[in-house]
Amino acid sequence: MAEQAKFLTGSLFRHVTVMSLTASVGIMAIFAVDFIDMIFIAMLGKAELAAAVGYAGAILFFTTSFGIGMAIAAGALVARALGAGIEEVAREKATHALIFGLLFGAPFAALVWVNLPALVALMGATGETADLAVQYLRIIVPTLPFLMVGMTGGAILRAHGDARRAMMATIYGGVTNAVLDPVLIFGLDLELTGAALASVAARLVIAATGLLPILRHHGGFTMPSPGGLLRDLRPVLAIAVPAILTQLATPVGQAWVTRSMAEFGEAAVAGMAIVGRLTPLAFGVIFALSGAVGPIIGQNFGAGDAARVRGAFAAALGFVALFVAAMAALLFGLRGPIAALFEAEGVTRDLVFLFCGPLALAFFFNGVIFVANAAFNNLGHPFYSTWINWGRHTLGTVPFVWLGAAWLGAPGVLIGQAVGGVLFGLLAWALARRVMTQGAGGRVERAPFGREGRLHALMNLRR
Repeated sequence: MAEQAKFLTGSLFRHVTVMSLTASVGIMAIFAVDFIDMIFIAMLGKAELAAAVGYAGAILFFTTSFGIGMAIAAGALVARALGAGIEEVAREKATHALIFGLLFGAPFAALVWVNLPALVALMGATGETADLAVQYLRIIVPTLPFLMVGMTGGAILRAHGDARRAMMATIYGGVTNAVLDPVLIFGLDLELTGAALASVAARLVIAATGLLPILRHHGGFTMPSPGGLLRDLRPVLAIAVPAILTQLATPVGQAWVTRSMAEFGEAAVAGMAIVGRLTPLAFGVIFALSGAVGPIIGQNFGAGDAARVRGAFAAALGFVALFVAAMAALLFGLRGPIAALFEAEGVTRDLVFLFCGPLALAFFFNGVIFVANAAFNNLGHPFYSTWINWGRHTLGTVPFVWLGAAWLGAPGVLIGQAVGGVLFGLLAWALARRVMTQGAGGRVERAPFGREGRLHALMNLRR
């Protein structure tokens, strides 16, 4: 019996809330470990180690972006097929997206690994700090294909509406990392090497626990064939390529921010590294929105329900507003203890306080971009998300960060970055409304219900 698409009925706000919260728990489990890593590194009392983690984090974000793009493609295609009631096509899309992720991810990881010294230097790192960052990355980067398997598995689970098992895969990885961190960093006195090895183990666990539930509960995968892979290469790449380009924009923009902050010394970079670890921990729910809202939009797109597509977008924006307001208030109240936790002083403390103040509220506009990207990727306009993200991290970052640094010093770097986010968040909102008003190029409105609708969707999915 065909699996019932979960998001075609019921409260959209509830679906958004459940999917976002469960997805974010898994994401925050990983980022919480990164946050703990920073605490452990700070306890070692070596500023160059904290700075090295900051530089390495920007490059790891770059590599992870490739995996996120492939996962977005898998989730969008599987969700559409399930919404159209075509379960065998959903399994095909899941299988082929996973294979393509491995085929493209391994060479990408090798290319990054070979060029790590140049990439770290491009970030602005020098001397011992640069050497430490390269050492850390040499260990973690080769495991990118395993992380991509886990991320794609999680996207497939969320496309099925199985948010809990997708969440548990990353929780298992986070627990693995959290247990191994103190043992390797302090018990074996491996410092950064220990933190890197713990991350490697976590990625292996995420890969295994991301695939097993698909095999056990959602029909598993199909036997791939050369003809099927060739047929699905185009639809996978049609979403994956712009999604990858979209994701790569963020580390490119962050690289500029890191390099600009490096001009103000290692204390400023260390402050930015703390903010960088604190941001996903505080706003993991918002980071999870693209993956959480995407299946809701995708299933209703596949079913041809334009009203629920628009309703899902509106529900997601309401959720963003409520969450950001609550989290900004919490951060403001805890800004002192947070700074004390890292023994932050001087400019490092100033940057932590700035983030825990007005800049936290500005994160609402980043949330708007995440929700809009989910709409673009699932409504047949993935390149819109590419242009929005690249615009936000080039035109919306470089001039504002440059002016902020010139006028206000290290705090101005973060302020300039936030101002650019506000402008492009508003632009993304307007563009998403336009796409939905026009019915994603007319395809949502024209997709009929019943058997004809499934046949219509099947033809589109097969292409």
